[in-house]
Amino acid sequence: MGSLFAELARQASANARREVDAYAREIAEFGFLDTSSRARDQTLEYALWLRRRTVELSPDNSELSDDDLDYIAAIGESRAAAGMSLDARQRVLRLHTSLMLREINEATEAQRGVGVGELMRMMNWFAPQGERGIRAYSQGFVTALRHRLPYVEQAALLARSLLKGDLISAELASALGMELPERCAVAVIRVPDRPAGDHDLESEIETLVKTHHAPITWWPGKGSRSGELIALIPLRPAAPPASAGSGTAETVQPHSVPDPVSDLVRDFAQALGRPCAAGAATSSLSEVADALDLARRISRAAPLRRASARLRPHTMSDVFVELAVADAPLVDAWLHAVGRSLQPGPDLLVTLDAYYRHDMHRGATAAALNVHPRTLDYRLRRVRELTGIDPGSTRGVRIFSSVVTRRLSEACFSSSR
Repeated sequence: MGSLFAELARQASANARREVDAYAREIAEFGFLDTSSRARDQTLEYALWLRRRTVELSPDNSELSDDDLDYIAAIGESRAAAGMSLDARQRVLRLHTSLMLREINEATEAQRGVGVGELMRMMNWFAPQGERGIRAYSQGFVTALRHRLPYVEQAALLARSLLKGDLISAELASALGMELPERCAVAVIRVPDRPAGDHDLESEIETLVKTHHAPITWWPGKGSRSGELIALIPLRPAAPPASAGSGTAETVQPHSVPDPVSDLVRDFAQALGRPCAAGAATSSLSEVADALDLARRISRAAPLRRASARLRPHTMSDVFVELAVADAPLVDAWLHAVGRSLQPGPDLLVTLDAYYRHDMHRGATAAALNVHPRTLDYRLRRVRELTGIDPGSTRGVRIFSSVVTRRLSEACFSSSR
């Protein structure tokens, strides 16, 4: 055994104690280690065993045995069964890896005669066997979660683990029988604060998970009964166009929303029974955190609407003006002032909303509003009289469509921030 490995063996007990102390000090869920000597002894035993096995196996680049992996999985299972969260699990793995690397560095410094060969042998062993150990630990962790948590809560954990890039997502998906595709759509359905008498949404969310078989989670908002429903919907790879050449880049269609995404949004809006706003963005599975940020911003800029056959999540192409306006307080305040000037008129905001949603078609707009076309004409003239802007002109469309969307989104305008 080389000097590096001998030094690691000599320091194994002290290093194991340091790791246990670090858990108790830095991870709140390990606070019990300061009050339960039995739990501390068990945690210390595992930390010491792991270091001894590292010293035994790494010189010859031997793999962890099946019995080793079973033991590691049992530790993960016991910790999940005791109620450890995914966040705490992630912190444990990061802290353990960081300490092990620190110990290797300290042993190298203590034995100045250590050659590069010994250090490389250790590192060549550490990376692949560490990955196998983490996989076994995660498998054990998920095994306990399957017995401890309802299906819908497992789906919520999967959604959150995917959004955080946690490697346990593969194990969670396998346990749930869900696929992890290369690309997915992230949908965010914004629900404003609801009256205290409204029912909770647990049963509706459970129905969504089981119907659409997708990772879905609920994130509470600042209001006591507000929040966001976040869903990750797998996307099937699209066949390339027949005319596409070998060097053609992927066609981007920001206005296009896959049917499964729209179906999920409509199902939730119907169950909710109140206006909501939905945004969607697509990305590769490795970039879903960025897609979530975009989908959330879109949902906050999108108008609140009730369930209907036409309801679909908004995309960036639907609200790109409003997204820019939200970051421009002076422009936002001006649009708010234009909106206030319409208040003396009869239902002018609702009229403009219907007018633009029906592509300024008089007959379709009047039918949607259940008014005579002449009534619609009167309202549009009233808009022009109050603002000096023709709602049918290019300028009017640009201004009033943004005013309507900002007002119907219930966005906080800069003047009231």
